Amino acid sequence: MAENTPPSTDRSRADLEPRVEVLLEALPYIREFAGATIVIKYGGAAMTTPELKASFARDVALLKLVGMNPVIVHGGGPDISRYSDRLGLEVRFVQGLRVTDAPTMELVKMVLVGKINKEIVAQLHVAGAPAVGLAGDDGGLILAEKASSPDADLGFVGRVAAIDPHVLERLRDFVPVVASVGVDKDGQSYNINADTVAGRLAAALGARKAIFLTDVEGIFRDVRDPASLISECRLDDLRDLMASGSIGAGMIPKLAAVSDALESGVGAAHVVDGRVPHSVLVEIFTETGIGTKVTA
Repeated sequence: MAENTPPSTDRSRADLEPRVEVLLEALPYIREFAGATIVIKYGGAAMTTPELKASFARDVALLKLVGMNPVIVHGGGPDISRYSDRLGLEVRFVQGLRVTDAPTMELVKMVLVGKINKEIVAQLHVAGAPAVGLAGDDGGLILAEKASSPDADLGFVGRVAAIDPHVLERLRDFVPVVASVGVDKDGQSYNINADTVAGRLAAALGARKAIFLTDVEGIFRDVRDPASLISECRLDDLRDLMASGSIGAGMIPKLAAVSDALESGVGAAHVVDGRVPHSVLVEIFTETGIGTKVTA
């Protein structure tokens, strides 16, 4: 008889209260950012397991369903490195940028545009968010030019010369998923750092937020001290930190993209741990967040 006894009302209320609190905490943020464009750089560990991929897709679907306009920019470094090893192509980085010769550029296009982009689009559809995959040559979205470095010839590594967001503005009913490949005025493809593309695209779209998923908890004042994680800072503080030399080489393009986005009028930039399920929702919809928020 006891097995069929329904749970007490008090217990039911105790179970419901934390859930209701979460919804109430999210409500003002949903109201504030309704209709806003949110650019999310997706990559790193967040793309490595089925659980994290599904978590990210559901986060984006929820953003779309509550009235925001998420735009996804993705890289795919681990996959590119893995296929490079299989094909016997050299993998080399300079200041966090992949040196890209002609065979590697061909591989980058196949992996980013032909494989990863379509996988993300499919995951978003499964989660309930209609999505469209794009690369820089679609609608003239990303005009590229060759990047230079005093340390080495980077090959077909590009920088963003211009962004034309017109094609994205015609896709308001969809979630655009943008591969970080651009083309120059002669049609030559270039591999562009995805963080850089996300920052410039956020600026061109007048985004309220730019979110950069990474493989660490956020920005640290001292990478050797886990307790030095910065919850929130201003752009001037970030510049001082970058000038101090305490930032690892892999974070330089990401923080440069954060700086570029904020200087161009983006409301806030967030560096968030992509290894944590639903980190995008926690950062946007809660008071404490989960990573580092940088404002101008």
